[in-house]
Amino acid sequence: MSSNILFAWGLAISTVIVHAVGIALMLRLLNRRKAATRLWAISWRLAWVAVYLVILHLAEISIWAAFYLWQQCLPDLETALYFSAVTYATIGYGEVVLATPWRLLAPIEGLTGILMCGLSTGLFFAMVNHIYQQAHTRTRDDLKD
Repeated sequence: MSSNILFAWGLAISTVIVHAVGIALMLRLLNRRKAATRLWAISWRLAWVAVYLVILHLAEISIWAAFYLWQQCLPDLETALYFSAVTYATIGYGEVVLATPWRLLAPIEGLTGILMCGLSTGLFFAMVNHIYQQAHTRTRDDLKD
């Protein structure tokens, strides 16, 4: 059982690293682009970030699913992806469960998923706030002229 917990912590750390690197790459790319100031530019940028973050979360879910397959915790890829997704997103329908020696991985995946979704939400909020601050600053500068 203790080795299973070590596996779980390794998966959690891997998930955080993938998320951190993914966000860093996204921010680097967004830094190179001109600031979005028009309605459609802002909308497209936020849509792009949302899609990017969903893909990043799917990659992280896939890491857990690959582990479940590797350790033969679940019978096939579809079941492993499904279980991992509902656990990561803390939906947890309960019709697919891990066998007794592996059960403690599910709560750790769920907690990791909550943290990563919270990080993504915080990033999204920070982006909207940054766009708002740019628009507000520009409006004040226009009023001064």
